[in-house]
Amino acid sequence: MPLTLLGGLTIADSAGAAVSLPTRKTALVLAALALLGDKGASREALVELIWPDRGDGQGKSSLRQALTAIRKVLPAVLEGAILESEQDSIRLAGAGSGIDLHAFEILNVSDSAAGRRQAADLYAGELLEGMAMPEPLAALVAAHRERLRHQALALVEALSEADSADAAGRAACEALANRLLAGDPAAEPAHRALIRLRLAEGQPNAARRQFERCTEAVQRELGAAPEARTAELLGTAAAASAPAAPAPASDPPLAKPAALPQRSQGQPSVVVMPFDDLGGQQDDFFADGVVEEITAALSRIRDFFVIARQSAYAYKGRFVDVREVGRDLGVAYAVEGTVRRGGQRVRITVQLVETETGRQLWSDRFEDASSGLFDLQDRIASQVAGAINPSIRASEIERARGKPPENLRAYDLTLRALPHFWAHRKVDNEKALALFDQALAQDPDYGVALAFKAWAHAQETAYLWAADPAAERVKAIAGADRAAQLVHDHATALTAIGAAYSLCTTDQARAATFIDRALAIDPNNAWGWMRAGWLRTLNAQMKEAIPCFERALALSPFDPFTFNIYFGMAVAHGELCDFAGAIELVEKGLNSGPGVTWAYRMLASYHAQAGNKEKAAAALAEFLRHNPGMTIEKLRQGMPPSLQASQPHYMEGMRKAGMPER
Repeated sequence: MPLTLLGGLTIADSAGAAVSLPTRKTALVLAALALLGDKGASREALVELIWPDRGDGQGKSSLRQALTAIRKVLPAVLEGAILESEQDSIRLAGAGSGIDLHAFEILNVSDSAAGRRQAADLYAGELLEGMAMPEPLAALVAAHRERLRHQALALVEALSEADSADAAGRAACEALANRLLAGDPAAEPAHRALIRLRLAEGQPNAARRQFERCTEAVQRELGAAPEARTAELLGTAAAASAPAAPAPASDPPLAKPAALPQRSQGQPSVVVMPFDDLGGQQDDFFADGVVEEITAALSRIRDFFVIARQSAYAYKGRFVDVREVGRDLGVAYAVEGTVRRGGQRVRITVQLVETETGRQLWSDRFEDASSGLFDLQDRIASQVAGAINPSIRASEIERARGKPPENLRAYDLTLRALPHFWAHRKVDNEKALALFDQALAQDPDYGVALAFKAWAHAQETAYLWAADPAAERVKAIAGADRAAQLVHDHATALTAIGAAYSLCTTDQARAATFIDRALAIDPNNAWGWMRAGWLRTLNAQMKEAIPCFERALALSPFDPFTFNIYFGMAVAHGELCDFAGAIELVEKGLNSGPGVTWAYRMLASYHAQAGNKEKAAAALAEFLRHNPGMTIEKLRQGMPPSLQASQPHYMEGMRKAGMPER
């Protein structure tokens, strides 16, 4: 089509070469006229649609220039089309079927199967998708967009219900269903169409998996259950898979691996499945590249075991139930995804699924320009790895909590300790230490538990919970020394060792060697970047600290340590004398970590330095309520030694807030 509005606005001449108009507003005038059809619009109405913020004279002048530019390109684009003026009205006449949305509406009601297939191909996406436009035009487009979308949803169901022997119709139906779901994951007619296709192909397991995706999307987007007619389709799927009348499989069964790779006992395992390319492109190297990068990024995380790319590749092009994959490969989690390329944009949807139940644990969508494909692959892989790590950790903790005490191993006990450890509350930290001790009673050489126990002892002194801060420092350093002998390539454990040294000694260079090793092994470790930021604050490198915290937050925006990332950023801003920014960040941290009462001392210091006497006094009173009898001297004894030298403003703020010296 020379003029396409579905999926975005493109203009092409008779040879198919792209035609450009001088301005975006000129293109919007042409789009509006194509949308309005024979009815057209008055000049005043067009000005109001495209230039609502300009005066009448200036708007009409802009419209005249736009119409002149459109008249120049029309002969090359739409044969026989003209801009017709009747009194004060403008309309695009003689455009015929050269405009995709008009052709779509005509072919959509065609009695011919070929016509309906053409209509499906024409619906490349939503009307003027991705185009920025003024509010009046946006309102007009929204009404037409919804009408066309409903037509497309009716069409996809009609195609799925047609003769299953029509291969071309099935292909057009599947492509249209995937395009509709890319824009609206909860579009039930599109899900129903794909379920029918899978059943027609004799793949009931794939049909059930599609229904599960529909259920998850409808619940997530609408807070509801699928319609009854969607669920009724699964009655057919169940019958098709019953033992009495097994359905023929369109693909030969996969041979199960003769022997699965060895993994640590209790270690969670994950497979990255081949991503579906919804664009229908033959050359899907980009989708394969994304999977390769994500697999490599996850493989660097020693918290879990990642199935090799070659094993996952055996499922490429197949419709498989994720639970079957879990049984075949012995994995607890699967990463699934779709890739869609349109024009210069790439949209990638990724989800993490628990293979035993099919439950979705996490999902996200990434969209960007496709110009730097390799950079885009790397960026997406980093963000996915950063997000999946805490999602799997949370699921494993939930699993460990459900185990009876007699079945707990050192690994499970360490998992149970983590929520108490990162709560940053005195009572919780004591519970974490007790659980780490139980883990080490089962396995005295379990380096991960030793490393976290050292970090927990460091927290006892850093957050002023210990009656004897010096004794806690000795325990933290001794634990870190022992863990350092046992931990070699576990990034999170190396981070914990570095944190213990950083909080309890003045040897920040030693602490840095462990943090740097952790990030060399796993560049997407959010905790590693968080501690790298804190390390820089302790070295008085405030400007260098902020990007480290920002990277940690980007990698894991819902991390249980989010509040501590905000606090670290606050320290950097406070020492740079940006007290308003520091206060805002502390408040964000307090909102993210309810009950983290030690941070009120930060709030008191920054309010005092900003001259907010009443707010400083209120924050200090809240801090002292949880830490009665606290003085500057006691604060010095407990806080990290390097902090006192690197953050002189902080202690001065505490004095200004009214904390007694002794």
